[in-house]
Amino acid sequence: MVDFYGGHAVALLGYGHPRLTAAIERQTRELLFQSNAVPMAVRERAASALAALAPEGLSQVLFVNSGAEANENALRLAFRATGRSKVVAVEGAFHGRTAAAAAVTWGAERWYAFPRRPFDVVFAPRDAAALAAAVDDATAAVILEPVQGVAGAVPLGRDLLAAARAATERVGALLVLDEVQTGMGRTGAPFAARLHGIAPDLLTVGKGLAGGLPAAAVAARPEALAGLAPGDLGTTFGGGPVVMAAVEAVIGALVEEGLMARAQVLSGLVRRRCQVGPVTAIQGEGLLLGLCTTRPAAAIQRELLARGFLVGTSADPHVVRLLPPLVLRAAEVEALAIALEEIPA
Repeated sequence: MVDFYGGHAVALLGYGHPRLTAAIERQTRELLFQSNAVPMAVRERAASALAALAPEGLSQVLFVNSGAEANENALRLAFRATGRSKVVAVEGAFHGRTAAAAAVTWGAERWYAFPRRPFDVVFAPRDAAALAAAVDDATAAVILEPVQGVAGAVPLGRDLLAAARAATERVGALLVLDEVQTGMGRTGAPFAARLHGIAPDLLTVGKGLAGGLPAAAVAARPEALAGLAPGDLGTTFGGGPVVMAAVEAVIGALVEEGLMARAQVLSGLVRRRCQVGPVTAIQGEGLLLGLCTTRPAAAIQRELLARGFLVGTSADPHVVRLLPPLVLRAAEVEALAIALEEIPA
């Protein structure tokens, strides 16, 4: 089986990467767990390494357990910093399944189940002018994914990201970039924010951050934390030592093994070779890609699985989603292309 989905982008280094497994084993023997109430050198190292990858100015890091939890805390910080009650999100967005994260998720009313949203939400179209028009003096934050993963690897583009940055600066709101899927080198840059030259106030990361262990984080500008007191943010398991050792190992592998450059090269190969058979177009960035298909993506997924390839679907019924580990090999891309050629269009 060749994995082109990576467990929803979690298996960033694949399976059994020696650097990651050694770090986990070593830390497990040394100290299995202690809460973030106790300072630990391994957490300090992991936070410093993550801040070094993040866009300039995001020097403060809070480790949590999941992307949804990271987004919840980012929104809390925005409300606290601004004293406002409105968030602008983008049509097609997916930010998680907890109360606040789901409130800014497009189409969540189908499954939300909470009696009401906890704050005001406006969904803007995927258009720079429309997004800017939705941001006003009541806006606490604009939250968006640089590439909308669940929507089908839909890139929002530099112009829309820049419009969001300008609009938030105009009214004193905060820009939150949800890089739970796009982060950790997946786009060929440490974060899509750096790829597009956008400096957010808050950035969230998760999925592959610890290579397979539950981990996520919020990276913030110091100004976004003004007035924050000890105990205002909390998490039981976030920042535990084994997970922090994994984070440190993952970041070390990303930087020292050239995996971000590899993502760019292999993304180009997928685009050149895999627009065959039922695939009419390829969208996304780096190794977060959507294969646009003539037939339903669920059918293509089943046919690829029968041929030994694990891929994902998306909210778009005609987009197959690829989120492979960054250790993907060119030969595996070639094999996927051959399999797609065998599938009827």
